[in-house]
Amino acid sequence: MPAAFIGHGSPMNTLESNRYTAAWRAFGESLPRPRAILVISAHWFIHGSALTAMARPRVIHDFYGFPQALFDFDYPAPGAPEIAEEIAAAVRPGFVALDRDSWGLDHGTWSVLAHVFPQADIPVLQLSIHAGEHLAYHIELGRRLAPLRDSGILIIGSGNVVHNLRRMDRNMLDAAFDWAEDFDREARDIMTGDPAQLGRLADHPAWRLAVPTPEHFLPLAYIAGLALADRTPARVLVDGGVMGSLTMTSFVLGCDALARGGADAGSPSASIPAGIPPDQTNI
Repeated sequence: MPAAFIGHGSPMNTLESNRYTAAWRAFGESLPRPRAILVISAHWFIHGSALTAMARPRVIHDFYGFPQALFDFDYPAPGAPEIAEEIAAAVRPGFVALDRDSWGLDHGTWSVLAHVFPQADIPVLQLSIHAGEHLAYHIELGRRLAPLRDSGILIIGSGNVVHNLRRMDRNMLDAAFDWAEDFDREARDIMTGDPAQLGRLADHPAWRLAVPTPEHFLPLAYIAGLALADRTPARVLVDGGVMGSLTMTSFVLGCDALARGGADAGSPSASIPAGIPPDQTNI
């Protein structure tokens, strides 16, 4: 079963059609039906590694100030407690706690799956990002997840290579600052060349601008770990920058990269609605 890192950008991508969401749809259409989907989302960033293990995960609208249509959006995918047990066993001797009643599916998961598998009829589980661990921990945990792909579980990391809300410029709807483009280019070179070198990005001159906080970057580490287990680099699904300080680059493993952007290749990513200051967003 393939795996992917998806640059999810604004929650508004859930409702809009653009070159990024077209690429996500094309990716989903190219896949055999998974037994389950495991998502590592930037938006479950806690001091511990935990896994949703409830039969009916709630849909979490973890943002502020967006249109009502986004708060009304539902993605009623089932959970799979028995598969959660299977995943927890796969990472041993590492430990992943089973969350049976706390979290659910946040927008880092459903904004992407709304396009990849719009029917919401495949079991979905989320794995938290351990906020207290270093990059090597996340890469190794990704590597330990690799055997799950052989049993039909699709693994998706959802974040952004470059994610700096305080630097965003809404006038740059389909472009990125030079420093963001350069950082994203270096990430692409590493992921498509030698994913074991992902930690080298911490030495990039734009590291503190591109990754002011780690949660959106770290899902990429899980895909790097899967790539190491595969002994094969990732391929680019779609790339590009938006609002100056975010990049939407997505990578795939275990399948040929599809045409970048699909039928809507000329349309930009969704933006953050006007009037929402960066410190009141959670995207």
